[in-house]
Amino acid sequence: MKQEDINLLKQLGLTTYEAKTYITLSSLIHATADEISDKSDIPRSKIYDVLKRLNSKDYIKIESGRPLTYHVNPPINVLKREKEKFIRRINKTGENLNTLYEKKISEVEAPIWRISGLDNIIDKELEIIRRSKKTINMKIGFLLQNEGSKLVYELLLKSENVKINIMVSPYCRISYEEFNISKLFNQKNVNVYTTDIPYVKMLISDSKEMMHIYSKFSKENGEILPNTAIGIWNQYEEIANNYNERFENQLKKIANNNVKQ
Repeated sequence: MKQEDINLLKQLGLTTYEAKTYITLSSLIHATADEISDKSDIPRSKIYDVLKRLNSKDYIKIESGRPLTYHVNPPINVLKREKEKFIRRINKTGENLNTLYEKKISEVEAPIWRISGLDNIIDKELEIIRRSKKTINMKIGFLLQNEGSKLVYELLLKSENVKINIMVSPYCRISYEEFNISKLFNQKNVNVYTTDIPYVKMLISDSKEMMHIYSKFSKENGEILPNTAIGIWNQYEEIANNYNERFENQLKKIANNNVKQ
Protein backbone atom coordinates (compact mmCIF):
# COMPACT_ATOMS: atom_id res chain seq x y z
CA MET A 1 0.00 0.00 0.00
CA LYS A 2 1.64 3.23 -1.16
CA GLN A 3 1.53 6.29 1.05
CA GLU A 4 1.08 8.54 -2.00
CA ASP A 5 -2.16 6.70 -2.84
CA ILE A 6 -3.41 7.20 0.70
CA ASN A 7 -2.52 10.89 0.55
CA LEU A 8 -4.35 11.35 -2.74
CA LEU A 9 -7.53 9.74 -1.43
CA LYS A 10 -7.31 11.94 1.66
CA GLN A 11 -7.15 14.99 -0.63
CA LEU A 12 -10.38 13.75 -2.19
CA GLY A 13 -12.05 13.74 1.22
CA LEU A 14 -11.41 10.31 2.76
CA THR A 15 -9.96 9.71 6.20
CA THR A 16 -6.80 7.65 6.61
CA TYR A 17 -8.82 4.59 7.64
CA GLU A 18 -11.23 5.05 4.73
CA ALA A 19 -8.36 5.40 2.26
CA LYS A 20 -6.61 2.28 3.56
CA THR A 21 -9.85 0.31 3.52
CA TYR A 22 -10.67 1.30 -0.06
CA ILE A 23 -7.16 0.47 -1.27
CA THR A 24 -7.33 -2.89 0.50
CA LEU A 25 -10.73 -3.76 -0.95
CA SER A 26 -9.48 -2.73 -4.41
CA SER A 27 -6.93 -5.54 -4.13
CA LEU A 28 -9.49 -8.04 -2.76
CA ILE A 29 -12.40 -7.03 -5.08
CA HIS A 30 -14.88 -8.37 -2.50
CA ALA A 31 -14.41 -9.51 1.08
CA THR A 32 -15.90 -9.68 4.56
CA ALA A 33 -15.20 -7.08 7.21
CA ASP A 34 -12.86 -9.44 9.07
CA GLU A 35 -10.85 -10.12 5.92
CA ILE A 36 -10.56 -6.41 5.18
CA SER A 37 -9.55 -5.68 8.78
CA ASP A 38 -6.83 -8.34 8.72
CA LYS A 39 -5.44 -7.17 5.39
CA SER A 40 -5.53 -3.42 6.15
CA ASP A 41 -4.47 -3.56 9.83
CA ILE A 42 -7.53 -1.51 10.76
CA PRO A 43 -9.03 -2.62 14.12
CA ARG A 44 -12.22 -4.68 13.95
CA SER A 45 -13.81 -2.19 16.32
CA LYS A 46 -13.41 0.50 13.63
CA ILE A 47 -13.82 -1.38 10.35
CA TYR A 48 -17.63 -1.56 10.29
CA ASP A 49 -18.07 2.20 10.69
CA VAL A 50 -15.40 2.82 8.06
CA LEU A 51 -17.15 0.50 5.60
CA LYS A 52 -20.51 2.17 6.23
CA ARG A 53 -19.01 5.57 5.46
CA LEU A 54 -17.40 4.28 2.26
CA ASN A 55 -20.74 2.85 1.21
CA SER A 56 -22.48 6.18 1.84
CA LYS A 57 -19.82 7.89 -0.29
CA ASP A 58 -20.39 5.33 -3.09
CA TYR A 59 -16.86 3.92 -2.96
CA ILE A 60 -18.14 0.41 -2.20
CA LYS A 61 -21.33 -1.66 -2.19
CA ILE A 62 -22.65 -3.93 0.56
CA GLU A 63 -24.15 -7.35 -0.20
CA SER A 64 -26.61 -8.70 2.34
CA GLY A 65 -25.85 -12.02 4.00
CA ARG A 66 -24.16 -13.57 6.99
CA PRO A 67 -21.60 -12.25 7.10
CA LEU A 68 -22.00 -9.11 4.96
CA THR A 69 -19.85 -9.01 1.85
CA TYR A 70 -18.29 -5.77 0.67
CA HIS A 71 -17.66 -5.11 -3.04
CA VAL A 72 -15.33 -2.40 -4.33
CA ASN A 73 -16.63 0.03 -6.93
CA PRO A 74 -14.08 0.15 -9.78
CA PRO A 75 -11.37 2.72 -8.97
CA ILE A 76 -11.41 4.14 -12.50
CA ASN A 77 -15.08 5.11 -12.11
CA VAL A 78 -14.75 6.32 -8.54
CA LEU A 79 -11.67 8.45 -9.18
CA LYS A 80 -13.14 9.96 -12.34
CA ARG A 81 -16.24 10.99 -10.39
CA GLU A 82 -14.28 12.35 -7.44
CA LYS A 83 -11.84 14.16 -9.74
CA GLU A 84 -14.73 15.96 -11.44
CA LYS A 85 -16.20 16.92 -8.07
CA PHE A 86 -12.80 18.13 -6.87
CA ILE A 87 -12.26 20.24 -10.00
CA ARG A 88 -15.72 21.79 -9.60
CA ARG A 89 -14.86 22.74 -6.01
CA ILE A 90 -11.52 24.22 -7.12
CA ASN A 91 -13.20 26.22 -9.89
CA LYS A 92 -15.87 27.51 -7.51
CA THR A 93 -13.28 28.52 -4.92
CA GLY A 94 -11.21 30.15 -7.67
CA GLU A 95 -14.20 32.20 -8.80
CA ASN A 96 -14.96 33.28 -5.24
CA LEU A 97 -11.37 34.28 -4.50
CA ASN A 98 -10.97 36.07 -7.83
CA THR A 99 -14.16 38.06 -7.20
CA LEU A 100 -12.83 39.04 -3.78
CA TYR A 101 -9.41 39.91 -5.26
CA GLU A 102 -10.83 42.08 -8.04
CA LYS A 103 -13.15 43.85 -5.61
CA LYS A 104 -10.38 44.71 -3.16
CA ILE A 105 -7.45 45.38 -5.48
CA SER A 106 -9.01 48.59 -6.75
CA GLU A 107 -9.06 49.89 -3.17
CA VAL A 108 -5.30 49.52 -2.69
CA GLU A 109 -3.53 52.86 -2.39
CA ALA A 110 -0.94 53.96 -4.98
CA PRO A 111 -1.79 51.20 -7.47
CA ILE A 112 1.48 51.14 -9.40
CA TRP A 113 3.79 48.14 -9.17
CA ARG A 114 7.18 47.33 -10.64
CA ILE A 115 7.41 43.70 -11.77
CA SER A 116 10.62 41.86 -12.58
CA GLY A 117 11.34 38.34 -13.81
CA LEU A 118 10.13 37.08 -17.20
CA ASP A 119 7.61 34.61 -15.77
CA ASN A 120 6.16 37.22 -13.40
CA ILE A 121 5.83 39.76 -16.20
CA ILE A 122 4.08 37.31 -18.52
CA ASP A 123 1.78 36.05 -15.75
CA LYS A 124 0.69 39.62 -14.98
CA GLU A 125 -0.05 40.28 -18.67
CA LEU A 126 -2.23 37.17 -18.83
CA GLU A 127 -3.99 38.13 -15.60
CA ILE A 128 -4.87 41.57 -17.00
CA ILE A 129 -6.18 40.03 -20.22
CA ARG A 130 -8.35 37.57 -18.29
CA ARG A 131 -9.88 40.45 -16.30
CA SER A 132 -10.87 42.47 -19.36
CA LYS A 133 -14.57 42.86 -20.09
CA LYS A 134 -14.83 45.24 -23.07
CA THR A 135 -11.56 46.19 -24.75
CA ILE A 136 -7.92 45.14 -24.99
CA ASN A 137 -5.51 47.50 -26.72
CA MET A 138 -1.88 46.52 -27.16
CA LYS A 139 1.36 47.79 -28.66
CA ILE A 140 3.91 45.07 -29.26
CA GLY A 141 7.40 46.11 -30.29
CA PHE A 142 9.04 42.93 -28.99
CA LEU A 143 8.22 39.61 -27.36
CA LEU A 144 9.79 37.79 -24.46
CA GLN A 145 10.83 34.15 -24.71
CA ASN A 146 7.74 31.84 -24.63
CA GLU A 147 5.41 34.85 -24.40
CA GLY A 148 3.77 35.01 -27.83
CA SER A 149 1.82 31.74 -27.83
CA LYS A 150 0.55 32.37 -24.28
CA LEU A 151 -0.73 35.83 -25.23
CA VAL A 152 -2.45 34.49 -28.36
CA TYR A 153 -4.15 31.71 -26.37
CA GLU A 154 -5.62 34.11 -23.79
CA LEU A 155 -6.59 36.69 -26.42
CA LEU A 156 -8.48 34.08 -28.44
CA LEU A 157 -10.42 33.06 -25.33
CA LYS A 158 -11.53 36.69 -25.00
CA SER A 159 -11.97 37.51 -28.68
CA GLU A 160 -15.66 36.60 -28.95
CA ASN A 161 -16.77 39.13 -26.32
CA VAL A 162 -13.92 41.64 -26.07
CA LYS A 163 -12.76 44.03 -28.80
CA ILE A 164 -9.04 43.49 -29.38
CA ASN A 165 -6.76 45.91 -31.22
CA ILE A 166 -3.03 45.29 -31.53
CA MET A 167 -0.33 47.45 -33.09
CA VAL A 168 2.71 45.36 -33.86
CA SER A 169 6.17 45.67 -35.29
CA PRO A 170 6.61 43.39 -38.30
CA TYR A 171 9.43 41.41 -36.66
CA CYS A 172 11.51 41.01 -33.53
CA ARG A 173 14.41 38.75 -32.56
CA ILE A 174 13.98 35.86 -30.11
CA SER A 175 16.78 33.38 -29.41
CA TYR A 176 18.85 34.78 -32.28
CA GLU A 177 16.08 34.21 -34.82
CA GLU A 178 13.85 36.73 -36.58
CA PHE A 179 10.24 36.27 -35.48
CA ASN A 180 7.14 37.43 -37.41
CA ILE A 181 5.00 39.16 -34.75
CA SER A 182 2.30 40.27 -37.18
CA LYS A 183 1.69 36.74 -38.46
CA LEU A 184 1.47 35.30 -34.93
CA PHE A 185 -1.28 37.70 -33.79
CA ASN A 186 -3.23 37.70 -37.05
CA GLN A 187 -6.10 35.62 -35.65
CA LYS A 188 -9.89 35.57 -35.92
CA ASN A 189 -11.55 38.53 -34.13
CA VAL A 190 -8.15 40.09 -33.38
CA ASN A 191 -7.50 43.37 -35.21
CA VAL A 192 -3.80 43.60 -36.05
CA TYR A 193 -2.14 46.74 -37.40
CA THR A 194 1.47 46.49 -38.55
CA THR A 195 3.43 49.69 -38.01
CA ASP A 196 6.71 50.98 -36.64
CA ILE A 197 6.71 50.27 -32.90
CA PRO A 198 9.76 51.07 -30.75
CA TYR A 199 11.24 48.48 -28.40
CA VAL A 200 8.40 48.77 -25.87
CA LYS A 201 5.23 46.87 -25.09
CA MET A 202 1.95 48.26 -23.74
CA LEU A 203 -1.28 46.57 -22.68
CA ILE A 204 -4.46 48.49 -21.76
CA SER A 205 -7.58 46.74 -20.46
CA ASP A 206 -11.00 48.44 -20.44
CA SER A 207 -9.30 51.87 -20.15
CA LYS A 208 -8.91 51.04 -16.44
CA GLU A 209 -5.55 49.36 -16.01
CA MET A 210 -2.42 49.03 -18.07
CA MET A 211 1.05 47.63 -18.18
CA HIS A 212 4.25 48.84 -19.83
CA ILE A 213 7.11 46.44 -20.43
CA TYR A 214 10.64 47.59 -21.11
CA SER A 215 13.96 45.87 -21.72
CA LYS A 216 17.47 46.53 -22.92
CA PHE A 217 18.56 45.05 -26.22
CA SER A 218 21.83 43.89 -27.71
CA LYS A 219 23.46 46.63 -29.79
CA GLU A 220 24.89 43.99 -32.10
CA ASN A 221 21.76 42.18 -33.26
CA GLY A 222 18.74 43.67 -31.47
CA GLU A 223 18.33 40.56 -29.30
CA ILE A 224 16.45 41.17 -26.05
CA LEU A 225 18.50 40.99 -22.84
CA PRO A 226 15.98 39.05 -20.71
CA ASN A 227 17.48 39.84 -17.31
CA THR A 228 16.87 43.55 -17.90
CA ALA A 229 13.12 43.24 -18.60
CA ILE A 230 10.74 45.01 -16.21
CA GLY A 231 6.99 45.60 -16.18
CA ILE A 232 5.15 48.62 -14.78
CA TRP A 233 1.59 47.70 -13.82
CA ASN A 234 -0.65 50.75 -13.40
CA GLN A 235 -4.21 50.77 -12.04
CA TYR A 236 -4.78 54.52 -12.03
CA GLU A 237 -7.87 54.70 -14.25
CA GLU A 238 -7.21 58.30 -15.30
CA ILE A 239 -3.72 57.44 -16.55
CA ALA A 240 -4.92 54.25 -18.26
CA ASN A 241 -7.75 56.15 -19.93
CA ASN A 242 -5.38 58.87 -21.20
CA TYR A 243 -3.08 56.27 -22.75
CA ASN A 244 -6.09 54.50 -24.23
CA GLU A 245 -7.31 57.71 -25.90
CA ARG A 246 -3.86 58.25 -27.41
CA PHE A 247 -3.88 54.65 -28.63
CA GLU A 248 -7.30 55.05 -30.24
CA ASN A 249 -6.24 58.28 -31.97
CA GLN A 250 -3.11 56.62 -33.33
CA LEU A 251 -5.22 53.68 -34.49
CA LYS A 252 -7.51 56.02 -36.45
CA LYS A 253 -4.52 57.57 -38.20
CA ILE A 254 -3.21 54.14 -39.18
CA ALA A 255 -6.65 53.13 -40.46
CA ASN A 256 -6.99 56.36 -42.47
CA ASN A 257 -3.55 55.89 -44.02
CA ASN A 258 -4.46 52.36 -45.01
CA VAL A 259 -7.65 53.62 -46.70
CA LYS A 260 -5.71 56.28 -48.64
CA GLN A 261 -3.23 53.69 -49.85
